Amino acid sequence: MASFRIAVIGGDGIGPEVIEQAIRVTDRAIQCDGVKIEWNRLPWSSNYYKETGTMMPDNGWDILQQHDAILLGAIGSPDVPDHITLHGLLLPMRRRFDQYLNLRPAYLFEGVESPLRHQKPGSIDFVVYRENTEGEYAPVGGRHYVGTPHEIAIQTAIFTRRGCERIMRAAFEGARKRRCKVTSITKSNAQVYGMVLWDEVFETVSRDYPDVQAEKLLIDAAAMDFVRRPDSFDVVVASNLFGDILTDLSAIITGSMGLAASGNINPERRFPSMFEPVHGSAPDIAGKGIANPLAAMLSAAMLLDHLQLAKSAAALRSAVGEVLKAGKPRTPDLGGNDKTEAITEAVLAAIKS
Repeated sequence: MASFRIAVIGGDGIGPEVIEQAIRVTDRAIQCDGVKIEWNRLPWSSNYYKETGTMMPDNGWDILQQHDAILLGAIGSPDVPDHITLHGLLLPMRRRFDQYLNLRPAYLFEGVESPLRHQKPGSIDFVVYRENTEGEYAPVGGRHYVGTPHEIAIQTAIFTRRGCERIMRAAFEGARKRRCKVTSITKSNAQVYGMVLWDEVFETVSRDYPDVQAEKLLIDAAAMDFVRRPDSFDVVVASNLFGDILTDLSAIITGSMGLAASGNINPERRFPSMFEPVHGSAPDIAGKGIANPLAAMLSAAMLLDHLQLAKSAAALRSAVGEVLKAGKPRTPDLGGNDKTEAITEAVLAAIKS
């Protein structure tokens, strides 16, 4: 029997709650491929930081390197500054393991109501390819004269031809498996260096894919079109910041942040890829047992796809779709009053059937 070893970082807030439910349904789904997964739970979190002064141990990267993939719940706590949690684990992981492809699907499931009028199931169906290692989130800059009236903060965005080209080629390759359209998000009218390079690389790469329709949109126009005509998108490729913001919007127009899955992927498989729900730690509902676990489950399905366990991934994704179509049980974010556990039981039953 084939076996895989997955690192689990439950993290903070609702992270451990939803990840444990995702593990339960994944263990059921992988019976479709007849494989085994060993889950290695790691205690790295804001609590770990408060106890040790670091988000992870000194040999943390070596530990993670020994796994086939990583499943992460959420990182962030009100009593630890966000820049510490983010730059202490998540962003360094993306760079250290060259997870330059942040993949975020947006799909309107049957049984889920979009806040946009007249949107039918499946009418919103696109995926965002977000550049994940450089751009606006590059840790380049500094602060000077701190605490004085003359204080200066410099935050530098980094765009490289290599970084732009590889995320764009991944997007075009992905579009060939879908509806053969790629939309590039830019702001080159105002950001005349980094975004002009982005545009030039996009134009160059698009010539190698004459079978794929290529278009570009300014970020402000893209934000409008995500709302007024989301059905016009197939594959969207965007920089780190633009992709981050747009995918929160895409999660809401498809019903809830509680359904938004993502993968931080190293396509060359030299390093482990990491999969996580988009919703964050949601400390306001942590411990109440009402968090929606479906985003974590759909992230686990993406992990199974990455492990090339197609039958298992399809079974898990289909089970989630069945539960949503049935209209119950429902957690509060989807208008219901049911508990996290009830959702898991329903998904387990759907996989079994």
